[in-house]
Amino acid sequence: MVGVSEATYYHRLKHQGEPRVYNGGRPKPGYSLCNNGKPVSDEQMKEWLLEAIAGDETSYGYRKLTVYLRRHHNLVVNKKKVYRLCAELDILKPQRRKRLHHPRRLANNREVTGSNQLWEMDIQYGYIAGEHRFFFLMSIMDGYDRAIVDYHIGLSCEGQHAVQILQRALWKRQLFENDNRPVIRTDNGPPFISHVFEDGWGLSIILCKLL
Repeated sequence: MVGVSEATYYHRLKHQGEPRVYNGGRPKPGYSLCNNGKPVSDEQMKEWLLEAIAGDETSYGYRKLTVYLRRHHNLVVNKKKVYRLCAELDILKPQRRKRLHHPRRLANNREVTGSNQLWEMDIQYGYIAGEHRFFFLMSIMDGYDRAIVDYHIGLSCEGQHAVQILQRALWKRQLFENDNRPVIRTDNGPPFISHVFEDGWGLSIILCKLL
């Protein structure tokens, strides 16, 4: 009446309450195909990989090794499988860690009791109707009275623009030569972690930047 076969019904009835066991996905095929449809085992591919990195002209890195297998052995293989085979052979080089000259920092909770103690910088986007493009609005807001100290609007928004409006804001509030300057808080956007913003025009000495 319900369209369920007897085998399915009795199997579920017999194993009712038992946890279902998943096989973890599709099993590894153990081979790859050439352009002519001929299968090549993973062990043979591993030998070719070892030969490739042992030559004078070393093709290192799983992406380059993928191209090597495609060109020299006519294999239909993707970079994911080559990465797995390289990992099994333990021939992958350790990934290079990027060393940031200006590491990102976390923001601290601050009690703001007056103006010019905490400035917040952020970027907003707008759409220009009829031109099918966006524009950028970068503004500096005082964290005490929520007033916009200065802003930049244009078709591009880079670290140099952040430097310009920040210097203009300091001149407007007469804080450029003041020892008690505001703390700058950003959202770690690309313009705010750029070297131009950190080092440009002596801002690293003028300001204590808090992200």
